[in-house]
Formats: sequence, C-alpha cells, structure tokens
Amino acid sequence: MRREIQPCVYILASGYRGTLYTGVTSDLPARLWQHREGTTGGFTSQYAVHRLVHFEVFDAMDAAITREKQIKNWRRQWKINLIEDTNPHWRDLAVDLGFEPLPSSRSQLSDGDGS
Repeated sequence: MRREIQPCVYILASGYRGTLYTGVTSDLPARLWQHREGTTGGFTSQYAVHRLVHFEVFDAMDAAITREKQIKNWRRQWKINLIEDTNPHWRDLAVDLGFEPLPSSRSQLSDGDGS
C-alpha cells in the first residue's frame, strides 16, 4: 500500500528554547521516528534534537522546500517567535501524532535562551 505524500516543514528542539533543527519531509511520522531512533545520524543525534515544536503542512513539496529555506535563513529569535506563536510552552507535538512522550530534560524547564 502506498502512503500518501504530505509535504511538511518541521522544527525540532532539544528542549525549551534549546538547540533547533529545521527540516522538510513528505512523511512527518516516519521522519520523526528516524530522528528519535537516531537513524538519521548527524546534527539531531549529536545534539539530542528530537522534540517536535512546530510544523506546517503544504499541498506541494516545492512550497514546503521554499518555506524550509526561508526559515533556515531566519535569525534564531524569529524561529523562537514562530514556535511560541502556536506552542508557547514548547510542548512536544509528536505526542499528538501518537509518539510516546520523551523523558523530561532540565533544559525544558529552563527559561534560558539555549544559545
């Protein structure tokens, strides 16, 4: 059975105002699983950036890629503002998609800026 493609831009964080990662995918649940299991390696594995704090769904992959590039070029504070507009407590949105909650981390409870 072929899965439906759902282009999506997503932002992961290590915790509250922690390290951020912006990505694009056509299958958000599968990509989240890859990040959480460490199969993607690289940046997200090295810095434990696994909490889904923001995502946007698009009708076409080219639109999602354009938005990903836009967000990646933003200043850090603009990304924080984008996240906090809809997710002020930096809740892990992956739980709403059926994922188990990640263990709490001290950085989630901090008011620091993570930089």
